[in-house]
Amino acid sequence: MIENLPTYIPLIFGLTTFATLLLFIWTIRNSDMESTRTKAKPIFISLLIWLALQAVLTLQNFYKSNPESFPPKIMLTGILPAMLVIILLFSTSNGRQFIDSLPLKNITYLHIVRVTVELVLFWLYLNKAVPELMTFEGRNFDIFAGISAPFVAYFGLTKLRLSRQTILIWNIICLGLLINIVLNALFSTPSPVQRFAFEQPNIAILNFPFSWLPTFIVPIVLFGHLTSIRQLLKHKI
Repeated sequence: MIENLPTYIPLIFGLTTFATLLLFIWTIRNSDMESTRTKAKPIFISLLIWLALQAVLTLQNFYKSNPESFPPKIMLTGILPAMLVIILLFSTSNGRQFIDSLPLKNITYLHIVRVTVELVLFWLYLNKAVPELMTFEGRNFDIFAGISAPFVAYFGLTKLRLSRQTILIWNIICLGLLINIVLNALFSTPSPVQRFAFEQPNIAILNFPFSWLPTFIVPIVLFGHLTSIRQLLKHKI
């Protein structure tokens, strides 16, 4: 835990994490395929277990111990498993069937959580837990994705006033914004790969509950964009 951090910051971030989980399960439950909808409960339970595991590891200071280890522990036991699941889904026929059955509108609404994430990052910066470059006052413009998501979902996927190409371009731009902040966060975290922000490093993600950002929220958002891009390239809206 980060000492002397105002209670509202971890509380709001915790609520944002569970909002991300619920929005993801809501997306699955709204699939047109019954076989996909039946997966909602086991996926919900599995993700709760994953969140609990990450909470235990973080509270035990596992990610903060031996900061010179390579690769960084949070990458090895937090980020890598999530990335492998995404790769598995896109590389298997059952996984691709699941991906293609998810409703694009619901996936797009999911990105709203990025607004709260950006506010939390700004508050963490004010409390010297992340560098300025990880906020919208620095190099992080990811808040654009969160603010624009409901408009793209409503006007593009409910009212059908935006073209498929426009929604595709929006997803590609927002994916780029996500990759940008992920790289900046990685290279500003205390580890052998740190390249900048030595005066105020990114210590937040090594503490509870903020470790849920790289190990859960980012993979869900990444999966959302990759799913949307695949569907938009494969099918007409």
